[in-house]
Amino acid sequence: MKRNNNNNILVPTDFSEVAHNALGHALKIADVYKNEITLINIQDDGGLFGLFGNHDKMDLIKEAIDMKMDKLISESKSLYPNIVIHKRVEYGKIYKVIAEIAEAENFDSIIMGTNGASGLQQITGSNSSRVINYAKVPVVVVKDQPIGKNGYQKIVLPIDLSRESRQKVTWAIHLAKKFNSTIHVIYENSTRDEVKNRIYAAVNQTQDILSQNNANYIVRGLDEDKYPDSFAEDTLAYANEVGADLIMIMSQQEKGFSEFLLGSYAQQIVNHSGKVPVMCINSSDTGIILDGVFG
Repeated sequence: MKRNNNNNILVPTDFSEVAHNALGHALKIADVYKNEITLINIQDDGGLFGLFGNHDKMDLIKEAIDMKMDKLISESKSLYPNIVIHKRVEYGKIYKVIAEIAEAENFDSIIMGTNGASGLQQITGSNSSRVINYAKVPVVVVKDQPIGKNGYQKIVLPIDLSRESRQKVTWAIHLAKKFNSTIHVIYENSTRDEVKNRIYAAVNQTQDILSQNNANYIVRGLDEDKYPDSFAEDTLAYANEVGADLIMIMSQQEKGFSEFLLGSYAQQIVNHSGKVPVMCINSSDTGIILDGVFG
């Protein structure tokens, strides 16, 4: 079953370096999946584009934005001449505008930059976390790490006890097939027999699905001695250890072994992932078979 989308990736930009890097990721993905790209700049409704803004200044700012957009598109087309790139300027609360447009217009995905918890840029700061929480489509959050010439070669796929956690597998397979990736299935070892048996069952189910789809994968249990911290911190440690190109998580709450993390897992991963990009999937958007992601 294919998602009903318009095969278009939404790429917010505030013209910062990290936003430019996010565009680089989008271009590579669009080239592989034959997507179109829409570059969007949102002027916060509390700024000069507010209700009582000066119209002359507003026109000058919009003209400057258009020029910057045209420059980005020209640079992008010089590298990827066959990709169709659109541009648009919108006004309002940044995270709401991004999420609402992506859903209302059936965008395939959102790819955007973030500077993490302390980010100060207009779009690439705290708005990325809010987009993740509100968006119904997958969000790839990019920091400093550019996408490699071969795309996402090492995908880290954390598995826990929640049903939602295993819904990432479909998306991982689709990316892995396009980029010839190796999927790193990781889980936390437990000393409690009941928990151990349940997590083994979840991991075995994941392995079966990956094998049936001829995906390349390895499985790694994270031992307490080497990985003594929370699952989020251990996931990041493992990703850094293997030089991961992408971490794939659910954006909504994921269940730990004895408690619900209430979204803190996703927030920790996004805010503290260092340079590794993170793909965040909303648990409500999981009825997709293998041709659902990125077209």
